[in-house]
Amino acid sequence: MSLSPRFIAIILAFLISLLTTTFLAFVEGTTRSMLFVTSISAFITSFFLVLYTVDILVFREVNKMYRTIHKLKMKDFNMTPRKKLIHESNPMKTINDEIFVYVTKKQKEIDELKKLELFRREFLADVSHEFKTPIFAAQGFIHTLLDGAMDDENVRERFLIKAANNLDSLDVLVKDLLVLSQMETGDIKMNLMPVDIRLLTMNIFERLENIASDRNVTLKVKPDDLSEVWVNADLDRIEQVMLNLIENAIKYGNEGGKVIVHFNESKKQVEVSVRDNGPGIPQEHLNRIFERFYRVDKSRSKERGGTGLGLAIVKHIINAHDTKIAVMSKPDKGTTFSFKLDKVVTNNAPAELPEQTVQEGID
Repeated sequence: MSLSPRFIAIILAFLISLLTTTFLAFVEGTTRSMLFVTSISAFITSFFLVLYTVDILVFREVNKMYRTIHKLKMKDFNMTPRKKLIHESNPMKTINDEIFVYVTKKQKEIDELKKLELFRREFLADVSHEFKTPIFAAQGFIHTLLDGAMDDENVRERFLIKAANNLDSLDVLVKDLLVLSQMETGDIKMNLMPVDIRLLTMNIFERLENIASDRNVTLKVKPDDLSEVWVNADLDRIEQVMLNLIENAIKYGNEGGKVIVHFNESKKQVEVSVRDNGPGIPQEHLNRIFERFYRVDKSRSKERGGTGLGLAIVKHIINAHDTKIAVMSKPDKGTTFSFKLDKVVTNNAPAELPEQTVQEGID
């Protein structure tokens, strides 16, 4: 039932008139004419008094509040049109519900902005730190040479090599940041084509052979009987993904351990997994390892190189292939990164991969 100001005024005026007339009926000497006049007077007076009170002091103020909410709200809030407010069975409850919905959504926006602000501060701090290290190192070597060490031929060559290495690291960092920025803004488009990901993996094994030998790590592809695995992917980008995951598995796994790349084929997709038997990643870090510059063990990560952007780039590349990357890890059991790619069944696929151009050393 609609609780308009007029309806409320009529009900309350009738009740007041009824109570007044009933009370006077018990007073000795009261005539019917007096009761009739009193009843009509009480009804009319009460009606206008209640109508003014409810309409002017309550409903109009509520409508002002409602109009304010409509000015502030976003289009997707799906609020009830203002003109229907007075026809609600409980307008105060309606306005309360609308305010609750509005405040809840605004609070979510505020929480999200706080998270973004925290992320921005952390990112700026990380970028400043990552830039500062190679710049200060190269600066120190060069100033040492300018201060007189240049006269010593052995010192000069050694310091110049160290300065050049630090500047090379800075160059890799800048390039990784540029790639990541282009990925996030969608400026880089995937050039999908048939790719033999098994052959690509074997080529990467050859490129990382020296690193694996230094740590006595065995590299293996499973199943053993697969001669080729064709997927639909961007060759350069998927090579970047595999290079990053395999190199990380070698660097952060156990010395004398194993790195296994496993291909699991179904009718439409191929699941690719890169597994090591290293120390694993603690559970509290799993949700953050794909963040920019995030390192599980900062001291060990620094010792083994890398920009800290590799896994963030990997995530964006895999997402650009309309799939997701997953990670599973147990302490002292190893870590497995896995993702799925669309399978390609063709007899006309290229037999060889073009020259590899992806940079090594991505962390």
